[in-house]
Order: sequence, then structure tokens, then C-alpha cells
Amino acid sequence: MLAELFAVMAPIFIVAGVGYCWVRFGHVYPTDFVTRLILNIGTPCLVLSTLSNSEIDPRAFGQMAAACVAVTCCMGLVGLSLSRLLHYDWKVLVPAYLFPNSGNMGLPISLYAFGEEGLALAVAFFLVLSVGHFTVGMMLSGAEHSFRKLLVNPIIISLGLALPILLLDLELPRWLGNTVQLLGGMTIPLMLVTLGVSLASIRTRQLGQGMLLGALRLLCGAGVAWGVGLALGLSPLAQGVLIMQSAMPVAVLNYLFAVRAGRSPEQVASLVLCSTFLAFGFLPLLLAWWRLSTVL
Repeated sequence: MLAELFAVMAPIFIVAGVGYCWVRFGHVYPTDFVTRLILNIGTPCLVLSTLSNSEIDPRAFGQMAAACVAVTCCMGLVGLSLSRLLHYDWKVLVPAYLFPNSGNMGLPISLYAFGEEGLALAVAFFLVLSVGHFTVGMMLSGAEHSFRKLLVNPIIISLGLALPILLLDLELPRWLGNTVQLLGGMTIPLMLVTLGVSLASIRTRQLGQGMLLGALRLLCGAGVAWGVGLALGLSPLAQGVLIMQSAMPVAVLNYLFAVRAGRSPEQVASLVLCSTFLAFGFLPLLLAWWRLSTVL
């Protein structure tokens, strides 16, 4: 189990390390250009490519969608409470607690842990969370202020195109499917390299608080999802997917939004780094607990 999870998570640290070393060696990195490329082209293509190739039962989709909304709202309250308790900027902490890395980390781990059926449920969670992330999340982080612009955001458009494809079991034309898959493939590496660039400027004193808040994000995410799953009467498989997706570390996109808005990107990068590092030890334990609880 540990070896398989390491195979999924090690590339995250390695690719981010490339960005870190790039800056440390004195090379220039066009952060603003790369961020715009990711948000306007790469991520919409990644979303459309991923969701158009998934099969989701409408009833199961509805259950997971409701569970995702409930968990997200609860985690927002947790983030707001912690920001007041620890005197932390709520505009930094609340988005970090609202939106975990349910895409480039959550989907591969869900596939390994729960198989193809679990992956379909994880994609449902990812779709609903993405709608919130690229509307509410962008406004909270300061990356976008106009609601009208949010509606024409390329990522929201790609979600609107992917939803009927998912529910009606349609297929993209082969040329279009190949194109969005090719463009989407650049997104995750560029996200992580850009994250590493920011990590090069993090001061050591920021890591202690990042570790604390990162650990609380993982623990609270898992705990809230467990309670929501019980309250909604989810099946063991759906509850397991919900818990794993909700316990993911802070999403890399939170950092990209912070860079775009110029709002404490080093603090957000610290939360992403620390929560991702802690997830490497926490997720295997969480998965082992879930499997033991389903057997008993």
C-alpha cells in the first residue's frame, strides 16, 4: 500500500522540486504567463478530457454532489473558526480549507484504492468542487471580482460542456478528444513547477504554522466527511471515496489564484507544501482504517 501511494505522490514532490531548484540556481521563471496559461487553457482542457472519459450513474452522482456540498460548507466554517482563533487571514485560510486537491492527487489515489467504480464517484466529487472552486473560490481569493466574468471563465465553460457528455454518455470527436487530452496533459506539471518556484521564497518560520494548519486540514476533512457520509446514509464505497477526497491536502490551484490576486502567495504555498507532505503519511493510515472498518 505504501509503495503504491508513494508512486502516486512522489512525482508531486519531484516536479515541485524542479521549480524550487530552477529559482535557486538563479534562472528566471515567468510566473504570471504560466499561471494564465494554466488557468485559461490547460485546466479547462484537463477538466473536459478527464470528465468526458468517465461514466457516472446519475443517482450516485446526485448523492456524491450533495455530500460534496455539505462537506465543503462545513470545512468553510472550520477554516473561518481557525482563522479567528489563530489570528490568520481568513481570505487565505478559508479557501485552503474549502478546496482540497481532489483532482491531480485525489483521482489517482481513488482509482488505486477503490477501482473504476470508486474513480467515477471521485470524478463526481471533483466536478462539483471544481464548480465551486472556479466561482466562489476565485472570488474569495481575490483572483476574480466580476460575477459576469466568472460565468465566461474557460473552466466553467469546460464544465458546462463536460456535464451533458457525462450524463448523456456522449463522446467527443476523436480529433477534439486528442487535442484536449494533449493540452490538458501540460497542466499538472506546470502547476507543480510553479508551486516549487514559490516554495523557494518561503521562510523557515512559516513552516511551523503551515504544518499545524495543514495537519488540521487533513484531520478535519476526514472527520467531517465521515460524519456527512453517515448522515446521508452513503454506501461504504461512496463514504470511503468521500472521506479520501475530503482529506486531500490543499489544492495547488489555491496557490495559483493567490499569485494572480497578489494575496500572500508564500503563505498559501506553505499550506500546500506542508499539507501535501503530511498527506504522504496520513493517507495510508486513513485508507487502512477505512478498510478495517468496512471488514468489521
